Amino acid sequence: MIAETVCSAVSAAGLGIAVVTAYRKRYLAAARTAAYSLVPIGLVMTGVVGWLADTAFSPTAWAGFGVLGAAWALFAATRAVERRRGGTRGTRAERKAAARGAERDAVAPAAPAPSLSPATRPAARPAAPRGTGSGDDFSDIEAILKKHGI
Repeated sequence: MIAETVCSAVSAAGLGIAVVTAYRKRYLAAARTAAYSLVPIGLVMTGVVGWLADTAFSPTAWAGFGVLGAAWALFAATRAVERRRGGTRGTRAERKAAARGAERDAVAPAAPAPSLSPATRPAARPAAPRGTGSGDDFSDIEAILKKHGI
């Protein structure tokens, strides 16, 4: 009963603030304030506030939360142990056999080097003579810049 009264008062105050904000010609802010102020009264009308109040003061509900927490702790502990062991893959002999099979599959047989016919070989570029002057060092850069119109 008290929770419903408090929520109704909060909603009324919020709507009052929204009216004052609208009077100041700030309609967007007034609409947003009205929307926020209608939430508590909507929760009261749907029964959510009553359900929360009944749950908060119920020893059975808190015992249920404790049972859920214990279940979560057991799940997390078993998951951690399973990861530490490396998963559940059966007996020790089965795990060793799986490891040997994985080692054999991991090593691929040696592949011969591909033979390139003269038609598919990349053409050899003649080496460009390099001068000792600093003008030759930037000739490639200048060509690229000219190509792009810079």
